[in-house]
Amino acid sequence: AEACAAFYLDDSRLPTSDYNPVMRFAVVAALALLALPAFSQNFQFHGYLSAREIYVKAQPSWTEGGFGRFDVGAQSVGDHRTTNLGVGQLGFDWTPAKWLLVHADGLARKEPSGTKGRRGGLLQAYLELHSDMFQFRAGSFWLPTSRENVDPLWTSPYTITYSALNTWIGNEFRPVGADLQFSPDFYVTAGATIFRGNDTLGTELANRGFGLGSRLSVYGENLPLPNGQTTRPIGSDLDHRNGYAERVRVQIPERALLQVTHIDNRAETAPQIAGQTPWHTRFNIVGGTLGPTSPATISAEWAKGQTTVGFPGGTFTLDFNTVYILLSQKTGASRWSVRAERFTTGDREKGKAYTVAWFRYPSPALRWGAEYTHASGSRPSVPLGFDPNTGGTTIQVELRYGF
Repeated sequence: AEACAAFYLDDSRLPTSDYNPVMRFAVVAALALLALPAFSQNFQFHGYLSAREIYVKAQPSWTEGGFGRFDVGAQSVGDHRTTNLGVGQLGFDWTPAKWLLVHADGLARKEPSGTKGRRGGLLQAYLELHSDMFQFRAGSFWLPTSRENVDPLWTSPYTITYSALNTWIGNEFRPVGADLQFSPDFYVTAGATIFRGNDTLGTELANRGFGLGSRLSVYGENLPLPNGQTTRPIGSDLDHRNGYAERVRVQIPERALLQVTHIDNRAETAPQIAGQTPWHTRFNIVGGTLGPTSPATISAEWAKGQTTVGFPGGTFTLDFNTVYILLSQKTGASRWSVRAERFTTGDREKGKAYTVAWFRYPSPALRWGAEYTHASGSRPSVPLGFDPNTGGTTIQVELRYGF
């Protein structure tokens, strides 16, 4: 199984015309399932299969090289479209010892025609050592900042569409490095991260602004930009310089928590390295939750920072700022959630968005529901041929099975 998995995960063994990440993901998942009996006592799978029908009224999506904020779009600002997509996520936890965890997860997706980027690939792969007070993690992993993406595999129990902040993180930021966390008691946690491979972080904010969606970038994926070029947010390191992140969390278990995080990718402000453009991005995130395990939950996050790019003769710096507040109420087998947010990228973009979502859980494994999201905003600096109105509306219905 290991040999076959290595074959399917090695791009060099497949001709370009035969490259099919969805098929490879399915094959590796099947091989993992076949190998499960050998590790059944210490091996656990997590997964989601979701199908969505989407009505969208907005200009062409950023996934097609446009300025539309959503993961899907129509032909123009005033046009509408009905489309669908499907996503499968699969992850495993292997605990060969009580102090050791091995984790990996990835996804495969069916997206509308015209969508650029990979249809599947790796999201996380890390090794974790832990004790009562310490946790050490090495590999590729999500930094634990999000107050809405708190379910397994970095999913949200509240909405289908993530906030602008976490949409951006899902698109552009995933440390590849090591993280050390210290929790001397139930109330205080401190952590520090050293990472590489996020040198282009900030490219999407500068080129198209904040988006609203749930599309997660896989390792090595090239994402489209409105200028016809691409960016690779999660991939090999460009400048051989370490990025750093630090965080402090104070919490009252099951009642409230507050976390402050600082992130700096320390990218070199060079015009181009290995065909990619580095952006030196540093920002702070302040996030908190009231009632994280209660039926009524209030969560909020605020992020502020700047990103700088170098060019022959100088540099350009862009400030960005976004904040959201989310209220959620679970009653019986149903959950209602409402989120309001705003976002800016210097004088290039100002916008706000509102989301209302309703989910029904007929069983622990099954979720179905609907969501309405409306975004308003403009981007006056768009090139000729693009519409500066980047707002729009989506209405989604979803059926999701978890295991």
